[in-house]
Amino acid sequence: MTFDYLAYLDCFLTGDDDALVEQFFAEDCAMHSASGVRTGKQGMKEFLAWAHDGVRECPRVQRHVQEGDVVFADIDMDFHCHAPRPDFPFGPMLPGETITVKFLARYDLNGEGKIAKLTTMAWPPEQGVTKAPRLGGHPGQIAAYHAYAAAFSAGDAERFRRFYTDDVVLELSSVGRIEGAQGIVDFYSTMFQSVRETLTIHTLDATDERLAVDCTSRFTAITDAPDFVVGPLNQGEWIDVRVHVTYTLRNGLICHIGVERGGEPVFSRAQR
Repeated sequence: MTFDYLAYLDCFLTGDDDALVEQFFAEDCAMHSASGVRTGKQGMKEFLAWAHDGVRECPRVQRHVQEGDVVFADIDMDFHCHAPRPDFPFGPMLPGETITVKFLARYDLNGEGKIAKLTTMAWPPEQGVTKAPRLGGHPGQIAAYHAYAAAFSAGDAERFRRFYTDDVVLELSSVGRIEGAQGIVDFYSTMFQSVRETLTIHTLDATDERLAVDCTSRFTAITDAPDFVVGPLNQGEWIDVRVHVTYTLRNGLICHIGVERGGEPVFSRAQR
């Protein structure tokens, strides 16, 4: 049985670590890295579950070669954070952040074309790496969008604004046209003082030019908000609104956001 490294990468990029280990690793596999040795499929799964808790790991292979039962790869690895990871091995990360780390990996294969031993070496973060456009159609860029959505849902303007061009335009039917990254930040920073918005992504269609997202926005009042534009809210109440959002991209950053409602607002039971 031959080993298909490109198929291995495609599986890696799905984020399904259990499927990756089951399909491509030997039962008695071992992984050797600066942080220690993991053995067996279960050891690999436990390590990947820990490493990827709150973080998507997306390889961009710069070059790879295979000689017999050995594969060498030069990898620029993007790590996209969607939940706080103060203990992340390459440094603390918050939602919306991405770091890139250069890896050199050696894969030793057994006679069945499975990975028997994986040996990795990593450089310090951001040293000697290439950088991909932040957003687009690649699985890693889609992972970056989910990191953006997590930063937005956390109300972290410092990080979600990094996904915008300076001249980005936001068009909301309930509010109108908001111009510029700072204008968007100012609008949401004011809103977030009384109402927080969290995004639940249902579907995402991505190309290098645009992202089309079907999602639910939940607006939750952290203080009484009698004048909230979608509907009055008392503290602790929420409104769910299904929306279709189209993001136009320029060089991997959002330059235009168009939002259309996909249904009528659903109010929390606390409201009368």
